[in-house]
Amino acid sequence: MTGQQGRDAYSGSNISQRIGGRGTLAAAIGTAALAGLLFGFDTAVIAGVTGDLTSLFSLTPETLGITVSAALWGTLVGALFAGKPGDSFGSRDSLRMLAAFYFIAGLGCALAPSWPLFLLFRFLCGLAIGGSSVLAPVYITEIAPPRHRGFLVGLFQLMIVTGILVAYLSNATIAGLVGGDIAWRWKLGITAAPALLFFILLFAIPNSPRWLIAKGRRAEASIALARIGTPPGAAEAELRRVEQALERDPPGEKLSWRRHRRPMTLAILVAMFNQLAGINAVLYYLNDIFARAGSLSPDRQAVLIGIANLVFTLVGMALIDRIGRKTLLLAGAAGMTLCLAAAAGVLYGALGNGLMLPALIGFIAFFATSQGAVIWVYISEIFPTPVRARGSALGASTHWLMNALIAGIFPILVAWSPGAPFAIFAAAMVVQFIVVAAIFPETRGVDLDEMAQRIE
Repeated sequence: MTGQQGRDAYSGSNISQRIGGRGTLAAAIGTAALAGLLFGFDTAVIAGVTGDLTSLFSLTPETLGITVSAALWGTLVGALFAGKPGDSFGSRDSLRMLAAFYFIAGLGCALAPSWPLFLLFRFLCGLAIGGSSVLAPVYITEIAPPRHRGFLVGLFQLMIVTGILVAYLSNATIAGLVGGDIAWRWKLGITAAPALLFFILLFAIPNSPRWLIAKGRRAEASIALARIGTPPGAAEAELRRVEQALERDPPGEKLSWRRHRRPMTLAILVAMFNQLAGINAVLYYLNDIFARAGSLSPDRQAVLIGIANLVFTLVGMALIDRIGRKTLLLAGAAGMTLCLAAAAGVLYGALGNGLMLPALIGFIAFFATSQGAVIWVYISEIFPTPVRARGSALGASTHWLMNALIAGIFPILVAWSPGAPFAIFAAAMVVQFIVVAAIFPETRGVDLDEMAQRIE
């Protein structure tokens, strides 16, 4: 055992004594899920400062799109490059670096004296969001019991929508407490506080046992399993099962189209359709959408949207391990098509303005219950252990590429025709329904070590 391995084992023993097995599992999953809170908070907080930034930096619709999407291009880069360090150094240790990025970016955006520097720090924030969108679900997937995996990985999505709601509440609170030209700086700077907490908590959780086995560190994997409450007999059986799976997919294997064509295709498709629903464009420009629809209180209505997002994410988490991923995706696509079409009708003037809030709440309800609950679970469970982080990175980077493109184009489309984006999103959901029904397999309750055979 190396000196580092000895320290890890010693630390694991002490923490197990303090917290206990199941307590450590809950703490580990809760800490990783906290990355979702930062994800949602830092992503949605921009909605409360677009007006200030437009005025301060004299932004046009085009440069506003660049400003909002700056973080999103960072998320694309972060997601693309998170897989390799995740597979090499482990999700836990890689998340520590991303927590530092969150902290620096939050303070940097708040203190930025110019538009170029603001873009730089939002890009850094995006690196953290993109990387954590890959690594946190992978970590949870690898330590969660199979029968509860959908629910437990779904905690990451729950924390995302909680972060979005916290961002809306934080923006509204700060707007009421802090006046003048500095309110926007407080709205952005407050994000550094949960980032610091996340960084500290990451030092109290173990590495993923599966990752440790893939690295040949069996003794540490056994300790990690004990820390998360796996009984000794079950732990030994788990170790052997993972080792047998690694014989089929050996450590060091490259993610390749030849061997992993099916999971790669599924990851790309589920990520693309997640963004073609228009969810993040709606969340980023929510206040502007309500203003165009003639709403009297965009800030308050945004909070209602955030609450709906949280409530229906809980519904999705309750259903994902009961009725399955595929069923949720199909039901969500059908419901979102109707709600997006209604929103388009309002903005085209064919329907009354009073329907905009119900249409968007309905859209959020169907999205949160389906796409929102499924995406991070699905892309983190369909790849073999040796390439799981890189495979998840492929899905996450596809998600963020589509996100950045749509967020950048959205204000230009709205300036041309306010209802056009919603009509496009509705059409995309029709296509999603057909594709999911035709080619998506159900993964509910399948053990990770058997997943490759199910997906092939």
